[in-house]
Amino acid sequence: MRLLLETALALFAGLLMTRVFKYLKMNFPDVTAFLIAGVLVGPFVLGRLGIHGIGFNTMEDLESVSTLGNVALGFIAFDIGNEFRLAQLRETGKTATVIGVIQALMATLIVDAILVLMHFLLGSEVLPLPVAVTLGAIASATAPAATLMVVRQYKAKGPVTELLLPIVALDDAVGLVVFSVSFGIAQAIAGGMPDIVSIIIDPLLEIVFSMILGAIMGTLLTVLEKLFFSNSNRLSLTISFVIMTIAMASREFELGGGVKIGFSPLLVCMMLGTVFCNFSEYSVDIMNRSSKWTAPLYALFFVLSGAELDLGVFRQPAIVLIGVVYILTRCIGKYTGALLGSTLMHCSDTVRRYLGITLFPQAGVALGMVVTAQALGDQMGGLIRNIVLFSVLVYELAGPQMTRMALTSAGEIRTGAGDAGNRARFEKKEKISGMRVKKA
Repeated sequence: MRLLLETALALFAGLLMTRVFKYLKMNFPDVTAFLIAGVLVGPFVLGRLGIHGIGFNTMEDLESVSTLGNVALGFIAFDIGNEFRLAQLRETGKTATVIGVIQALMATLIVDAILVLMHFLLGSEVLPLPVAVTLGAIASATAPAATLMVVRQYKAKGPVTELLLPIVALDDAVGLVVFSVSFGIAQAIAGGMPDIVSIIIDPLLEIVFSMILGAIMGTLLTVLEKLFFSNSNRLSLTISFVIMTIAMASREFELGGGVKIGFSPLLVCMMLGTVFCNFSEYSVDIMNRSSKWTAPLYALFFVLSGAELDLGVFRQPAIVLIGVVYILTRCIGKYTGALLGSTLMHCSDTVRRYLGITLFPQAGVALGMVVTAQALGDQMGGLIRNIVLFSVLVYELAGPQMTRMALTSAGEIRTGAGDAGNRARFEKKEKISGMRVKKA
C-alpha cells in the first residue's frame, strides 16, 4: 500500500512539474519535466530523507514497481508499430532502413575508435579495452519512448518525423546484433569463452522469434476484435493483449546445446502493433483511444525512469570524463551516420540537417545491454554501468529538448504547439480561417 501511494504521488509530482515549467516560461517537453520530477522523488534526493510518502527511499522500492515501467514501454512499442503501415512503408521503408543501419553502425565505429584511443592514453586501469568495445556497441541504441512522447505532445508532422519513428523502431533490432557481436569480441579480449552461439545465433533467434511471436499475437488480436461490437470492449481487448504479449516476451526457453530462445519485448510489441494496424479495420480508432488511455502510464514511466538515475556517478572524475567523451562521440556518430544515410538516399536538405539530432536520446534498450555486460565481471561491468547511467542522465534530460528544437527548426512543430490551451486557440483560428475561405 505504501509503494502504491508513493507511485501515485510520483505521478502527481511529474504532472505538477509540467505546470512549474510553464509558470517559469521554460519551453521544455513534458518528458523533461517528468524526468526531473523523478530525480527529485528518487532515492538520491527526497527519498534520502527516509520519510514514507514523499519519495522512493531505496532502489529496491523502485524495482518493486518496475512492472509498471515495463508495461508502459510495451505500449510505447505497440504505438510505434503504427508507423509501419504498408502505405507508409512503400514510401519511406527503404530509406528508413538504410539510414537506420548506417547511423547505428557509425555511432558504434566512432565511439569505439575514440574510446580505444583513450584506453591507450589513460591505461587499462582507467579504461579497460573490453569496456571501450562494449560501450561502442551500446552507443548504437536509441530510446524510442522519449522520441515518441515529443512527437505526440507537439503533434509533429513532416518528412523528418515520418523517417524518425521507423528508424527508432529499427534501432532495437540493429542494436541487438551490433551489441551481441561487439560483446563477444569484448569477452574474448577479457579472456572469456565466447562462441558462435552467443555472438550470432542467439541474437538472430531473438529477433526472428520476437517477430514471429508479435505476428501471431497481432493476428489473433485482429481476428478476436471482430467478435466485439463496442469500441470500448475492443479497446479493453487490445490492452489485455498488449499486457499478455509483454508477459510472454519476458520468458526464455532453452533448446539445448547452449542455444536459447529469448524475446525482445520492444520488438514483439512493435510487431504486434504493426500486424494489428495493417490488418484490422478498427485499428485507427483503437490506436487513437489507446493513446489517450496510456497517457498517464507514459508519464509514470518517465517519472520512474528519472527516479532510477544514479546521481552518485558524479563523484567519480574518471566516470565523468569517459562519460562526456562517450556522449559527444555518440552524438557525432549518430549525426554523421544519419547525414551520410540521408545523403545516399537523396533526402531533402531538411532531413539531412535535422534527422541526426533527433536520434540522440538513449535509455531503456541501453540499460538492458548494461545488464548483459555484467558478465565481464564486477569491476568492468560496474564501470560500464556507471558510464551508461551518467550518459542516460544527460541524454534523457537534454535529448527531448534537442528533439523538439530540431523538429521545430525543420518546420514540423508549430509555434506554441504542445500546450492544451495553445492547441485549442490554434484549432479555433484554423476553423475560423477555413470558414472565411469557404465563404469567400
